Amino acid sequence: MVEQFVGTWKLTSSDNFDEYMKAIGVGFATRQMGNLVKPNLVLSVDDQGVVSLKSQSTFKTVEIKFKLDEEFDETTADDRRTKTVITLENGKLVQKQSWDGKETTIERDLQDGKLIAKCIMNDVVSVRTYEREA
Repeated sequence: MVEQFVGTWKLTSSDNFDEYMKAIGVGFATRQMGNLVKPNLVLSVDDQGVVSLKSQSTFKTVEIKFKLDEEFDETTADDRRTKTVITLENGKLVQKQSWDGKETTIERDLQDGKLIAKCIMNDVVSVRTYEREA
């Protein structure tokens, strides 16, 4: 159920994110910003089953709207143009982005009331932890 992810989530910790951004090809200046920014994730679902995932920060706000299991074109916060599919697997929201023959996966999972986002590119894994805003 996507509904369990609905709400506003605040980034509280981020491990190995610089290495992950490097692995997906993000340039130095953008990585510097990416490491400083602590975005809020805002997730909602409308009556038609369209999911909105918004990453809000003082630096940039990026929003994607999608239906589960349907491929869509995404422009990422670092301006990659990807073909993206988001599925629900074993209670996790799994986002697969493909571009230029590369692929990365972001798995979002709820653990102990926290949203854990695992960003995976080849053998590089970054773990970002979000807590629900009251």
